Amino acid sequence: MNTPSSAANHVRIVEVGARDGLQNEKTLLPADVKIALIDRLSSTGLTTIEATSFVSPKWVPQLADAAEVFAGIRKVPGVSYPVLVPNLQGYERARAVGATEVAVFSAASEAFNRKNINASIDESIERFLPVLERASADGVKVRGYVSTVLGCPYQGDVPVADVVRVAQRLHAAGCYEISLGDTIGVGTPAKARAMLRAVAAEVPMGALAVHFHDTYGQALANILACLEEGVRVVDSAVSGTGGCPYAKGATGNVASEDVVYMLHGMGMHTGVDLDLLVATGAWLAAQLHKETASRVTRARTAA
Repeated sequence: MNTPSSAANHVRIVEVGARDGLQNEKTLLPADVKIALIDRLSSTGLTTIEATSFVSPKWVPQLADAAEVFAGIRKVPGVSYPVLVPNLQGYERARAVGATEVAVFSAASEAFNRKNINASIDESIERFLPVLERASADGVKVRGYVSTVLGCPYQGDVPVADVVRVAQRLHAAGCYEISLGDTIGVGTPAKARAMLRAVAAEVPMGALAVHFHDTYGQALANILACLEEGVRVVDSAVSGTGGCPYAKGATGNVASEDVVYMLHGMGMHTGVDLDLLVATGAWLAAQLHKETASRVTRARTAA
């Protein structure tokens, strides 16, 4: 196992495979397989596992069984199971099955917001302010996602000032943590570092997380650059599930196995059992009838 934990060398992995990963997979998995996936992830030592999304089934058919999945998973003490909600209706559905942490989302790109939800950045934030108000009253933690922080499929470059503004608004509105997402995976380490540094000037580093897709093979390098700046929360997806529907050749989220392998090799502590994580990633790839996107899992399961 890796070295004992201290605040400086501990990194919390936010496992997003069961939600962000699966929602962009072509193979539709039944609820019992999703429940088995989350239960397997719960046994690895992960402390944050994004379980599902209470969005309209018309938007994301893969997650139409959100209530069944959330109700069916084994809730391990000390593990958080956040769920994505787009609005108050989604929040109420999530609370009805016992969710105690939710996530809301916006983009740093005006064009991306317009194309996806037919609203400006400011309008998108206004839509989920009622969720934050209700969550505050209910004692429910809220995580905020900011997508397209290093590039947009519609407008190209995204001004860093826009990323800062959105992150700052989400934090001020009550999100305890802001995940900065390179949705189409076009970022490189110097850009990732500069973006994080700019946001951290306005939002405490302890309230920031990074979320990289690996389209151009830059995710681990980007994570390393951000770790060097002081970030200690990293989003990743077991087996590298996902793929962005807006980016040609996108390979999805950075694989959790690869992130954990890198962190342990650096002497960082995650609390995650890499062998169990690799076994889970290999199992999930078989369920999806595809080769795993994790280099570590490929190397460790090669015949």
